[in-house]
Amino acid sequence: MSQIFKSHLDKFIQITDEDFALIMDYFEIKSFAKKEILLEEGQICKSNYFVLKGLLRKFFINEKGTEQTTDFALETWWMTDNYSFERKTPADFSIQTVEKSEVLTISSESQEKLLNDFPIMEKYFRIVYQRAFAANQRRVKYIFTYSKEDFYFSLIKQYPDFVQRVPQYLIASFLGFTPEYLSEIRKRIFS
Repeated sequence: MSQIFKSHLDKFIQITDEDFALIMDYFEIKSFAKKEILLEEGQICKSNYFVLKGLLRKFFINEKGTEQTTDFALETWWMTDNYSFERKTPADFSIQTVEKSEVLTISSESQEKLLNDFPIMEKYFRIVYQRAFAANQRRVKYIFTYSKEDFYFSLIKQYPDFVQRVPQYLIASFLGFTPEYLSEIRKRIFS
């Protein structure tokens, strides 16, 4: 499983196998069952999660008392409640597995030590955070400029495997739809 992380790092930075073995000492590999909560809203987020296998989602409970999914993390993607993780404040989000998952976890203290001990990892995390920020900016634009149907069509076009893999009620939550509304859109598309 650690080879998945090594291959991922190789896309962004150059590290030796010896350094990679030392870097892995900062992480733990953990397995989680389907629908297992990794972080509960209101707790302090103590881990940053790198998905080796499986799928995670980040969500909060909105004013209507329903779950609003804000992010997903597939294989080789990171997930955490960044604000809580960095500032050690109560989390605004919960993180849950969508599928049985294996993840690398790193604590904020271990991550800080990793960045000090291996400055090349600072470059890696900078690139990863820049890409995540850019993706989030694009999503915000889609929210404000696309109709609900166009937003869904864009998701299907850009990530067809993802749309097939994720339960439709979670896709609806991510897009800000009710499951019923998404069902109506799907009927129009496929009929």
